[in-house]
Amino acid sequence: MGFFSLHQQPFQEQRKPSKSHSQKQAELDRISNLPSDVIEIILEHLPIKEAVRTSVLSTKWRYKSAMLQSLKFDEQCVSTQNPITFVNIVDQVLLLHVGPIRKFKLSHRDLLAPADIDRWILYLSRSSIKHLILEIGIDQRYKLPSCLFSCEDIICLCLRNCMLKPPSTFSGFKSLKRLTVERVTLTQHVFESFILGCPMLKGLILRNCNGFRHLNIDAPILKFLVIEGDFEDVNLRNTLNLEYVYISLEFNVRERRVVGISSNLLKFVVHLPHVRCLEITSYSLKCLAVGATAMPGKLPEPLIYLKHLSMSVSFTDLKEITTALCLIRSSPALQELEIFVHRDNQNVQGEVNSWLEHLEDNLDYQFTQLRRTEITCISSTNKAELALIKFLLLSSPVLERMTLQPATGDGSLEMLKKVVRFRRASMQAEIIFLDP
Repeated sequence: MGFFSLHQQPFQEQRKPSKSHSQKQAELDRISNLPSDVIEIILEHLPIKEAVRTSVLSTKWRYKSAMLQSLKFDEQCVSTQNPITFVNIVDQVLLLHVGPIRKFKLSHRDLLAPADIDRWILYLSRSSIKHLILEIGIDQRYKLPSCLFSCEDIICLCLRNCMLKPPSTFSGFKSLKRLTVERVTLTQHVFESFILGCPMLKGLILRNCNGFRHLNIDAPILKFLVIEGDFEDVNLRNTLNLEYVYISLEFNVRERRVVGISSNLLKFVVHLPHVRCLEITSYSLKCLAVGATAMPGKLPEPLIYLKHLSMSVSFTDLKEITTALCLIRSSPALQELEIFVHRDNQNVQGEVNSWLEHLEDNLDYQFTQLRRTEITCISSTNKAELALIKFLLLSSPVLERMTLQPATGDGSLEMLKKVVRFRRASMQAEIIFLDP
């Protein structure tokens, strides 16, 4: 008995006093006591079906999901164990919703009835919608209803697999700042008038659209531009504020007779005086090379703000090579250069070989800001590619790193031996050779 009494007291001292019911409830309901805007952010990051389920937690949560200002409907909404269809879920959420909807995203790969989408957009047009994302299934072209063009407060619009044909009374989205159109069908006139009707547009992404082949863009305060698709030419007008440009054209360039040096390149870059990042991929450089009988060594007006330049270049095409060099030499502030060697299955022309001799005799260009260079898909047998590497090493006094990646393993060791023997203007320049 004495032994038991001796150890009983310490055991009792370690026990914590029991908590009251209200204390337990307060700990369990910490999330409910968070600020309303924080709770809304939490709910917005949940799939819509999970957000709706929170209404059964307590009376505090009953209407929180019904007041969400951001709604996202995608494949996660539908459960294989639940018979409720995607359309029924969207209908029920909108029917029970209270208050404005600022952001609405519809992303579904399966076919949806146009009448259902029309009904949802009509509802949104009465709710001062600001962000609208419509990613329709790939097998359909959804014709946008006229009520969409009455959304005067919209600032961000993203359309995929749609048909864009505004009513004749439409004068533009005056508040729109960002526009993304992907696989959208529209005419030349509709596109041009649509852009002109958006004076606040700062970001434009255009991917694989059809209905027109000539791309004319007039956007005074545009800063961000992405172009991908089958266009015969790209004409920029009044785009002096562009800072980031990505262009990827997919088409066979037809040579045109142009007098003097009025090339596509000169017409293109004259509207990019403030560009900081320029990416030219696929066949875009071939397009920009069209027009000039002889590409100048430098542009009439240098790209003084350009810091990052990325290009896809064919080193069997002299015009592409000289166009690429013209851009590099015209970028005095260039810090990063990326080149992807494009293979077009052509043989090296004699004029390319004569150009190599000319290049080695004119190594007076200095890239005083260039620090990082990356060249991908190099051929061990193409002398023009090795000549460019030698040219960059000799002309870059502050170069820190040059990364090279061969197209295949054949001959890559011999190529490495040649490159490491090239003289370098920068004593700190490190050459990194990656596996094919």
